[in-house]
Amino acid sequence: MTEDGWYDEAAGPLVRPYTITSGRTPSEHQLDLSTQVMTLQQGSDPVGLGPEHLAITQLCRRPLSVAEIAVYVKLPLGVVRVLCGDLIDRGLVITRAPSRQPAQVPDHETLQAVLDGLIKL
Repeated sequence: MTEDGWYDEAAGPLVRPYTITSGRTPSEHQLDLSTQVMTLQQGSDPVGLGPEHLAITQLCRRPLSVAEIAVYVKLPLGVVRVLCGDLIDRGLVITRAPSRQPAQVPDHETLQAVLDGLIKL
């Protein structure tokens, strides 16, 4: 177990995720896995933020996706969405939604060439 007692390598976090968010769930802010988050203020640590909030503001000095943040802070996506929502509400981070451009479907000839190549293997 680490010195602060909040994390045990074998058991995982000793604080339940709903405790970190005070039982709140993601609602107002639509943050999907690939939404980019970036810290606006890089001065002193704002008062009243938890250690998880501070970790996110430190990580997001360069844009990171919500999924990447969850990996780095070792928290479930739902918890990270709530925490990012808190930071958005306080004006500490900005977000950018992924582009919603439809994927281009390859033409029939390209697909046939790929299939022919696979068959030759």
